[in-house]
Parts: sequence; structure tokens; C-alpha cells
Amino acid sequence: MPRTNFQELLDAGVHFGHLARKWNPKMAPYIFDQKNGIHIIDLHKTIVKIDEAADAMKELARSGRKILFVATKKQAKEIVAEKATAVNMPSITERWAGGMLTNFPTIRKAVKKMNTIDKMKEDGTFEKLAKRERLQINRQREKLEKNLGSIRDMSRLPSALFVVDIQKEANAVKEANRLNIPVFAMVDTCCDPTPIDYVIPANDDATKSIELVMNILCQAIEEGLAERKLEKDKEAAEETAEGEALANPTGKKLRARRGAKPVEVAEEAAPAAEPVEASADEEPKAE
Repeated sequence: MPRTNFQELLDAGVHFGHLARKWNPKMAPYIFDQKNGIHIIDLHKTIVKIDEAADAMKELARSGRKILFVATKKQAKEIVAEKATAVNMPSITERWAGGMLTNFPTIRKAVKKMNTIDKMKEDGTFEKLAKRERLQINRQREKLEKNLGSIRDMSRLPSALFVVDIQKEANAVKEANRLNIPVFAMVDTCCDPTPIDYVIPANDDATKSIELVMNILCQAIEEGLAERKLEKDKEAAEETAEGEALANPTGKKLRARRGAKPVEVAEEAAPAAEPVEASADEEPKAE
């Protein structure tokens, strides 16, 4: 069953493509028509592609992997940051730092620097510094928080990227392709879909369009996280049951632990047969 319907996409303006004169011929399979110099995206194909992307994201979330959301354009940054935070996924909405993926160890050092400053403030070391040093450290901390604050808990490379506007985030797409990280993206009619693993043909300029696509994908991620939680709870319950079974193989031990003496039921031994002595008057029978 589709996760969304045609009318919802139509109302959000997902079908509006870019100017026809700026189109990319590789997007031809996803274009329905042209009207007033603007390409119209085929929403039937958009529905299929959204469902494919949502199912893939659900599987990633269920397996406990992270998806990095990237959107630095004005129309998308607030929506993407809000939705990604709601499903506990990292996001980049200010600026894509060169080498964010290909030079990830250096990025992690910068995040550790930010954590170190926070510890200095907590243990009182920060207050012992000179006023000028404190100002410099505060400025450095603010800059790090702005660019890397949303990925401070990302201890390893993400398993996938979701990108809004692949032209603006070209560096992010290139780094992901170089490291063979799958890329999900909203692709407008002016873009080349070749580097994208999961193409979602959609209007990447309208706020309503971006919000609708994000809602569908984040809902799929929530479903995956819920299934993962159920699986973990089930495994924990099974482990608890196995532990109790090993600790109490019989009811006899359980009664002993509670202070009651175990009652053992033994079968009464049959009385031994008394030896029959042959009478002296009786003669042994001849065989």
C-alpha cells in the first residue's frame, strides 16, 4: 500500500519541476509534460520512488544504522533539522565542511574538542582562564556547535545520506559516492540523477514539498525504530525466561530457596520374601 496518495503530492506542489530550458535530459523518464515553460513531474513515478526510499530507510533504522540528513538551503534547513532530530538522526543544515565523510577522523577530533570545552566548563577549569582566553574559546565553541553540533553523537560514518537539492550539496554526494555510501535525494528536473541510488523526483524548492517528503520518510524511520525496539524487548524477555529456567530446573530447588524443605516421595520397598524351609517329612520331587 502506498505511503502517500496522489492528491497529497499535488496539493504540496511536488509536481512542479524546474524551467524547461534548464532541464537535464537524464530526468526525462520522470517528466510528465511541460506547461508555461515549466516541466511537470510524473507523480505516479514519484509515489513509487518515495515508497522504495521509505522501505529502504525503514530497514536501515530497524538494523540500528544512522542516516545523515543534508540540507543547507534556506527553504529546507529548519524542516530537515526538526524532522531528523525527532527520529534521532544526525543532520547538516548550516554548511557542508569539506572532508566531512572522506576525512571523518579529523571531524571527530573537532567534535572531541567541543566536548573537551564543555567538560572544562563543568569542572571549573574554564573559569580559571584569563578573560581573553575565555572569549576565544567561547567563539570557537559556538562555531563548532553551529557546524558540527548536530553530529556530535555520530561516532562512525553514516550508513546512508539523504540530500535535498543535489546541485547545492554536490560535495556531499561526491564524498558519499567515493565511500560507496548509498544516497537518497529529492531530485528536480534540472539535476543529474546518475550519482543517486534512491531518486525521488520532486520539487526541491517548495517548503511544502520538502516537508511532505520528509514526513513520509521519517514516518518510515519511526516504524523501523519501533520494530527494532520490539525485537530487543522480545530478545530480552526470552533471555530472562532462559535464565529463570536454568536457575530453577525443577520445582524442588525453588521450594528449597524459599526455606521449605524439599519433599521427596520415595516408593515403599516391597517386603522381602521370607525363605520357605522344606519340611523334613517332604521328599524332594524328582525332576
